[in-house]
Amino acid sequence: MTSISKNKNEQIILETLKIANSALKLKNLKLNLLLEITNAINNNFSRDQLLKIFEFVLRNQLNIGRLLFYTKDDEWECSIAHGLVPRVALPSIEHDLINIHEVQENTKNGAKYFEQFDVIIPIMHKNVPLAFLLAGDINEDLIENTKTRHIPFIQTLANIITVSIENKRLFKENIRRAGMKREMELASEMQNMLFPSKLPQNEHIEMAAYHKPHQDVGGDYYDYIQLSDNEVAFCMADVSGKGVSAALLMSNFQANLRALFKHEASLTDLVQELNSKVMSSAMGEKFITIFIAKYNFVTRVLQYVNAGQNPPLLISNDTTSQLSVGCPGLGMLDELPTIREGVVIIEPGSIITCYTDGVVELENMREREFGESKLELIILDNQNQPVRAINEKIVSLLRSHKGHMPYVDDIALLTTRFK
Repeated sequence: MTSISKNKNEQIILETLKIANSALKLKNLKLNLLLEITNAINNNFSRDQLLKIFEFVLRNQLNIGRLLFYTKDDEWECSIAHGLVPRVALPSIEHDLINIHEVQENTKNGAKYFEQFDVIIPIMHKNVPLAFLLAGDINEDLIENTKTRHIPFIQTLANIITVSIENKRLFKENIRRAGMKREMELASEMQNMLFPSKLPQNEHIEMAAYHKPHQDVGGDYYDYIQLSDNEVAFCMADVSGKGVSAALLMSNFQANLRALFKHEASLTDLVQELNSKVMSSAMGEKFITIFIAKYNFVTRVLQYVNAGQNPPLLISNDTTSQLSVGCPGLGMLDELPTIREGVVIIEPGSIITCYTDGVVELENMREREFGESKLELIILDNQNQPVRAINEKIVSLLRSHKGHMPYVDDIALLTTRFK
């Protein structure tokens, strides 16, 4: 072997060892970086801390010159921006990035604002983008002049960081939802305290109620008040709308009703005053419909005002009538122009069922409402049953009617038998 050939072989061996050593160093570097980031995640570093570590690794360990990292919390935001060319417009998430679902080297993208980047890396979950990493001026010395060898590792780091950040976001969201759920449960418990804890079952009347809010809390309300030894009052009311705002207005209304009932002599004056209270509380944005009645055990006289509420059904001697005399709903007008009071002599054995519109307007899969006529037939067919059983029958047939369709409104029933 000549000295020239020997020197050439030695040079090849040295170059091979140099490449192997460089590859080993790169492999060790990548392993150490993965270990560093994994330890940070395991130690529950904050979102900001993880982003700082990610940026440090990309800039200082991998020597990437230009970075743009978009992440999404409630809205898209730029979490990392480094080394960008001044006065060059940045790509828009909605217009430029949202439809990129695979790693894209920018030789394939002619947009001017992409010229300062070598690669676009989308981080996806079930075809939904969670983040976008744009990197440019990637240090080729670390990767043996082959950028494509480095890009999969950058993508791996971006995925790990993004998944960790997303998990933190979901964890916080779950905590927030759990807190809201508990608050709604407490609100529901508080609202249930507004309803009568016990309804009368005595020699004069037998009363039962059913209430199902569309959400945890609702705007339907019923009440029973003992006014004297011989006189009672009861009502059924419904706030326009659903949910927390309706429940708050209804709780305020209940407090006013109970306070005013002790001072107002007539139902007309009571309803007029309640209308003023609703206008003051709701500012004309919501209204309340209500059926309110007084019944005297001795005279058997029922006085009532129906302020826009679904007319209660009076079943007496196998005939049905509706209690519809009254006025418009409360909170619709600054002052009610005319309030008419209905007066009925109640025969022994008569039944009155008060209900809200969620009962008769409940639709099935064919968009057919339950309807007043069906409700009337149920009460007629079951008028000799205990009032609780009548309500249970109505609720059972409501469930059968709707089938798999959801409840879309609050539901309330108040059924009274007069002995």
